[in-house]
Amino acid sequence: MSSDKHRVSKLTVISLSTLAMLFSQLAGAAKVADGFDQLFELQGISLRVICPNQGSINQLEIIPAGLEADNTVIKREIDGTLTGAEVADLNGDGSPEIYTYINSAGSGSYGTLVAYAANDKKSLSEIYLPPLVDDKENSRGYMGHDEFAVVESYLVRRFPVYLKGDINANPTGGTRQLQYKLKQGEASWVLELKKSISY
Repeated sequence: MSSDKHRVSKLTVISLSTLAMLFSQLAGAAKVADGFDQLFELQGISLRVICPNQGSINQLEIIPAGLEADNTVIKREIDGTLTGAEVADLNGDGSPEIYTYINSAGSGSYGTLVAYAANDKKSLSEIYLPPLVDDKENSRGYMGHDEFAVVESYLVRRFPVYLKGDINANPTGGTRQLQYKLKQGEASWVLELKKSISY
């Protein structure tokens, strides 16, 4: 029994170190002085993500190619800077999704997600991430500084936890990590919270 506990604890440590490396790589890739322009390809579909990253309001463009029915360019005004993007197939249905990560201007650097799924490789539809503010338990101590990453079959969101009296530059409550699975909702795709870890 004790060896099982030891094994679980060891796996958790490996998982956290892997996450730290992934978040670090994403942060490094996002530092593009002239904006963000990257082409992603998966399962025969290509998705080009463009954002000028000039000022606090920007225009995000997602340009699909290879979809069977609709390759219309998606244009979205975003509040903040595009800090990263990834393509994945989190639900393993053979059609890709594109996840783009945005951080608002200012000291809070609040994170938002703009994401789309390819429906049977025919067209893109938006993926809904429930607002963190609606989750009373997991939003406790939240003051921004989000990071997102695709890890195996999860979308992972992590952020520092602030305790009462903490200043913006010095959170002391550790880190909270939220792991989401992609599910088909009634009207659209939804990221459903599966696990919350604090460390």
